[in-house]
Amino acid sequence: MGVGVSGWRLARAVARTGQLGVVSGVALDVTLARRLQQGDPGGHLRAALAAFPVPAISERILARYYVHGGIAPGVPYRPVPRLGLRPNRARDELAVAANFAEVFLARRDGGPVGINYLEKIQMATPAAAYGAMLAGVDFVLMGAGIPSQIPGLLDRLAAHMPGEVSVTVAGAEAGERHTVGIDPAAVLGRAATAEPLARPRLLAIVSSDVLAAYLARTPETRPDGFVVETPVAGGHSAPPRGRMRLDDTEQPVYGPRDEANLGKIAALGLPFWLAGGYASRDGVARARAAGAAGVQVGTAFALCRESGLDDKQRRRLLERAGAGALRVRNDPHASPAGFPFKVAGLEETLAEAEVYERRPRLCDLGHLRTPYVRPEGGVGFRCPAEPVDAYLRKGGRAEETDGRRCLCNGLVAAIGLGQHRPDGYEEQPLLTLGQDLDFLARLPEGYGAADVVAHLLGDADPRGTRVGH
Repeated sequence: MGVGVSGWRLARAVARTGQLGVVSGVALDVTLARRLQQGDPGGHLRAALAAFPVPAISERILARYYVHGGIAPGVPYRPVPRLGLRPNRARDELAVAANFAEVFLARRDGGPVGINYLEKIQMATPAAAYGAMLAGVDFVLMGAGIPSQIPGLLDRLAAHMPGEVSVTVAGAEAGERHTVGIDPAAVLGRAATAEPLARPRLLAIVSSDVLAAYLARTPETRPDGFVVETPVAGGHSAPPRGRMRLDDTEQPVYGPRDEANLGKIAALGLPFWLAGGYASRDGVARARAAGAAGVQVGTAFALCRESGLDDKQRRRLLERAGAGALRVRNDPHASPAGFPFKVAGLEETLAEAEVYERRPRLCDLGHLRTPYVRPEGGVGFRCPAEPVDAYLRKGGRAEETDGRRCLCNGLVAAIGLGQHRPDGYEEQPLLTLGQDLDFLARLPEGYGAADVVAHLLGDADPRGTRVGH
């Protein structure tokens, strides 16, 4: 659900219905800091920070980022520490507190709540997951990679033990290991880590039965269940198996090899949910018939009134989709992560070539930066969406920069938190949705999250079918 689209308001609304409400865990450090600089309308974030177990950390964050009444229009947001391999106390405190606050607010009215992370953003995971666990998150969902290290990480963090994950570093020699981690006692102090935390269940987001079987093979890598995504699901998609082929619209071609064998996944003995094209009563019925516990739905919730999307953009998407004129393209080049990425074709956004060309290439948020070994030694960071000459100096290839959008800034702008540059440039949004929009014809105008759940379940007993988003 992008950055902040599935925020605490949406997750709370879904959880109220008894279904699993999921907050996006990507870049919560950025969104917390910017919303505080907007003045925190309603005081929700300050209330969450007041509940954080170490008041001194909340006070430091508020002192650095909170602006009473909000910054003036056009004033740049204060930056947050960027992800990296070296320890950074301020970065860890902000990540822990931001994830705590989002889950705390989502859980206020009860109901199950999960948080979604990208395995690709490895450097953010330990601190982010620990913050969510402090707030009592029930599920961790992770895709965009192979989350084989996460079961062990969650085990250790539940006991407030130091936890780390290995980080992929381009050019590293065999046997050379780079890690990032968090020591809960060092961040919070031993008094705040006396009682163990509830260990959330892990749902691995996969697109193939082969990956599911690989993860389920040993207790060390086995998740508690799976979300099985099809290529029409929003956001990042797994690339087609084998050589990448594009159709006449320059979109990846998927075939029978890319269809997960649900029988083999069911045989693993773990619950699974289906995602991508299941946002209907028939979709839920098909999922149940295949042995699934339920479905995961994103796009229908992304366009509902509790969505975190900037309301102007949300209404424009609904208008275009309602007229049958909204095209969602699976762009093989847009994401710096290298995965195909769904881009909603809306005017005055980074989906337009002219808007994309006007944007100065820069990388100042850096969540999708890739660590690499510098020729002179040490680790540097590069991103195919940064200035081309800088990327080439760092050992990147020119073809990797073609068409790359800055997802970090574009997705943050999509929720109304775009950066204003000192030179007057304002970051423009990049919008992502799934490619199945048929559900809109069966939902009322101005619909909310509860309407989506009712549409999906119909007369079904909600205790028998689980819906996530």
